[in-house]
Amino acid sequence: MIDPKRFKSDLISINEETFEKFAIEIFNFQWNQNQIYREYCNLLNIHPKDVTGLKNIPFLPISFFKTQEIKSGTWPTEKIFKSSGTTGERSTHHVKDESLYHFNAEAIFNQLFDHLEKFKILALLPSYIQQGNSSLISMVDYFMGRTPHAGGFYLDNYKELKQALVTDNSPKILFGVSYAILDFIEKAGPFSNLDDLIVIETGGMKGRREEITRQELHDRIKAGFDITSVYSEYGMTELFSQAYGKNGFFSFPGWARVMIRDINDPFSYVEKGQTGGINVIDLANIHTISFVETEDLGRIVQNGQFEVMGRLDNSDVRGCNLLF
Repeated sequence: MIDPKRFKSDLISINEETFEKFAIEIFNFQWNQNQIYREYCNLLNIHPKDVTGLKNIPFLPISFFKTQEIKSGTWPTEKIFKSSGTTGERSTHHVKDESLYHFNAEAIFNQLFDHLEKFKILALLPSYIQQGNSSLISMVDYFMGRTPHAGGFYLDNYKELKQALVTDNSPKILFGVSYAILDFIEKAGPFSNLDDLIVIETGGMKGRREEITRQELHDRIKAGFDITSVYSEYGMTELFSQAYGKNGFFSFPGWARVMIRDINDPFSYVEKGQTGGINVIDLANIHTISFVETEDLGRIVQNGQFEVMGRLDNSDVRGCNLLF
C-alpha cells in the first residue's frame, strides 16, 4: 500500500526488480484518488482488477494538463509549474510539495554527475526566466542554493558569464537553452582549457534561430567550448523526473521509465528499436499522475536508454528538446 507521506524515503530505493510492484501500487492509489484519471480509465473500461503488469496501465494524454487540474487526492497547491508555451496554451502542473521535486532532481543529478555540492552551477536560460513558473528554473535555482560555489543565472550579460567560466578551476555545470548557448559562443567565444566544464543543453531554438539537428548542435557546442562531450536534458513541466544523456541517448533514474506505444494503436507497444510514441512512467509524480502519454516520438535503444526522434504530427511545439 502506497503511503504518500513516507514516499520520499521509498522513492530512490526503487530499482529494476521493484519498479513494476511500485508502479501497480501507485496506479491503484491514483485510480482511487484522482477523479480525472479514474474517469479516463472508466471510459477505457479498465479497472484495478485488470492491471497485472505495466502494459495494462492506461497513460493519461499529456494534453489533459492544459485543461484540467491534475491531482491525486485533495490538497492545496503549493506551486504551479507552467510549460514554456512556445505556441498554443501552456500546460500547468499543480505541485503539492516542491521539496519532493527538488529532492528528486538532486538525487537524479547525484547519480549521474557526482554530488551537487562539488559544482558551480551556471545557467543560460533567458526565455524560461522571462516566461516564469518554469520547473527547470525551480530546479536550477535549487541546485545553486545547494552548492557553496557562487553561480548564477545569465540573460545576455555574456562578459560576466565568460568571467565565471574562466576565473577558477572548480568543476562547473552550465545549463543552457540551445539558442542562447550558440549566441554566447558566437559573441564571447571561442573558449579553451575548460576541462572542468560540463554543458547540459535543454533543447529549444524557440524561433530565435534556424532549427538544426542535435548532432550539429553538439558539434558546435563542443567546438565553441573546446570540450569532448555535451549532455542533453529531457524533462517537461508535467514530470518530476528528468532524463539525461550524451550522444542523444537518454536515461531516466530507476524510478522512471519509458515505454514506446504504437502510434496507430496507443494501447499496444512496439519492439525495442522501433519508433513510436513515448509514454513515461514517473513514479515521483505520486501527487498528480505517474503515467503520462507524451506527444514525442522515440525508440528504446539499449540498456533502458531511449532516443527522442521528434514530435507527433499536429502536436504543439514544446520549448525543450526540439532537435532530433
